[in-house]
Amino acid sequence: MSEPAPDQSFRVSVIAGGVVRVSWTPGSRITGTAAAAAMSRVDALNGDRYAPLLVDMAGVDTPTRQAREQFGRPSTASRIALVGATPVDRVRASIALVPAGRGFPVPTRFFTCEIAALDWLLNNGLGDSLDS
Repeated sequence: MSEPAPDQSFRVSVIAGGVVRVSWTPGSRITGTAAAAAMSRVDALNGDRYAPLLVDMAGVDTPTRQAREQFGRPSTASRIALVGATPVDRVRASIALVPAGRGFPVPTRFFTCEIAALDWLLNNGLGDSLDS
């Protein structure tokens, strides 16, 4: 099940293992409003449970300061895997990894391989990550 966001910059779905997936549209700018909407959808899908979150951010523009503030707020994500495809995605993720100077409220890592990201999410962080 996947639903596009009203502004079409992201989609939210539940995939294997109960992982919630947020897929940002390549080329989109993650603003504070879009980040808040995405995390609200994640929380609505999770209800009263905490679940791992996979964020496909390949090809997106650098998240705004307001977006990073939204990502730094507590949510129902139990751990977060950011997935990108290029060195530029890695740099953008490193900026996102320090929202408002506080960091994420749960374990968060960047991966270039979705399989490795899912392994890390579903196996309590015991899998190998491709981040450096």
